[in-house]
Amino acid sequence: MQLYPQSIRTGPQFSSPFLPGGTATVLGPVPVDGKQMLQLIAGRVSSLVARRATLALTTSSARMASHAPDPEVTEAVDMSRPMYWDRLDTPLPDKLYKDELSAAEKSLKEKEKGPWSQLTNEEKIALYRLSFHQTYAEMNQPKSEWKTVVGGIFFFVGFTALVVWWQRVYVYPPRPRTFDDEWQAKQLQRMLDMRINPIEGFSSKWDYEKGQWK
Repeated sequence: MQLYPQSIRTGPQFSSPFLPGGTATVLGPVPVDGKQMLQLIAGRVSSLVARRATLALTTSSARMASHAPDPEVTEAVDMSRPMYWDRLDTPLPDKLYKDELSAAEKSLKEKEKGPWSQLTNEEKIALYRLSFHQTYAEMNQPKSEWKTVVGGIFFFVGFTALVVWWQRVYVYPPRPRTFDDEWQAKQLQRMLDMRINPIEGFSSKWDYEKGQWK
């Protein structure tokens, strides 16, 4: 429905949330169109939603930045640097086992530069431990981890059996009588009396004259 103005007159100003400027001046009877009003409302709502979404994204970004880990507190491992590990297929790791040496270990390293005939067996072993953490014999030694795994499996199996027994006793209903041997025998006799599938089925294997299975 449209109302067309008969004359244009200036009138008082009024504020409206659906107009870009926020205020407007009434010029006599203002033409009103329902479709245009819906378009104005839709445009205003979409602009408000866009502002709210922008504000929410900005707030979430600020929160994430505020919760970012402090590099002075968190120690990140630099994977680009040489690392030490004990592996059978890598006899020489990228770095020595110990980087920071004590005074006694430094003196031992200096003694290492001389003839090894002057080193005792204990000093040779100590020098080896500075470079490597485990020997090949220690790496090949069987681990007892399988005992923990097997013990955990038996524990969970026993706990599951206990839960099943508890459900069988206190949760599940009693066993139906159709599972009893007496009931099944009577059901079998009833099927034979009714001659179920007498050609090639169930009853064809029963000898009615002798009263036994063929």
